Amino acid sequence: MNESDKGTVIVISSHVVRGTVGNRAAVFALEALGHPVWALPTVMLPWHPGHGKSTRVAISAEDFDAMISDLIRAPWRGEVKAVLSGYLGSAAQVASVARLVSWLKAENPDLLYMCDPVCGDENGLYIAEETAVAIRDQLIPLASIATPNRFELAWLSGAPLETNAAVMEAALSLGPSRMLVTSSLSLMAGSTGNLYLSERSALLAEHRLVPNPPNGTGDLLSAIFLSRLMEGLAEERALMMATASVFEIVARTAKRGADELTLEQDAGSISTPMAMVHMRRLLHPAQTKRP
Repeated sequence: MNESDKGTVIVISSHVVRGTVGNRAAVFALEALGHPVWALPTVMLPWHPGHGKSTRVAISAEDFDAMISDLIRAPWRGEVKAVLSGYLGSAAQVASVARLVSWLKAENPDLLYMCDPVCGDENGLYIAEETAVAIRDQLIPLASIATPNRFELAWLSGAPLETNAAVMEAALSLGPSRMLVTSSLSLMAGSTGNLYLSERSALLAEHRLVPNPPNGTGDLLSAIFLSRLMEGLAEERALMMATASVFEIVARTAKRGADELTLEQDAGSISTPMAMVHMRRLLHPAQTKRP
């Protein structure tokens, strides 16, 4: 596939001045893999809130929706082959993203929409509950693929997820035909996993756990996995390569002692990862059910 044939991606997420989270991670990865990117920020911050208190510049609902309207009528919208949404600052922004995706899908039924429902972690929700509910009710049903972490999936589905069987049941109950669940339960000690579930496949990609990884790994994984699928790779190969890229970058970042993903030094890990990832095929819930 020629680089120019890979298709434009609209990425909608947060923007930080310093660091590699939200749009900073996703746009870098997609452009490194040859995609033109239209990047729309939802909020702007000097750095990730985990580094300490800082100014948060919110884009008003009216301005954000006006920009969405501009994108809907943009003369180049036919170039867009996928949309990736991440951190959203309000329920109003959720509604605007849903409007954009619906319009683009109406014009191009093959459009891929990847919804990364950024809303929480093991400590609970870190966005307004109204926004999380809107993501669940308006964006998840539109998604070609959703990429929650295990804690987000637990909140969205309303079920405790202590086993991978429970993760798969929750993924199926939530709706999208394909779901990639990060921070899933690894079957190997000292490891973590990304669990991918489609209508027929249940795959687990495992790698060694890197303590205290920097923020932005979910944004990075979603972007790389989306690109690999757009490239036409088989799901198992796409999952293995995306997982290997993120693991390799996190491991190298940790070795450098950096507090943000060192993407600028590790672009090669995005395009040609060398890290080993253990792949497993799990028993799909559909296979365990009797008619």
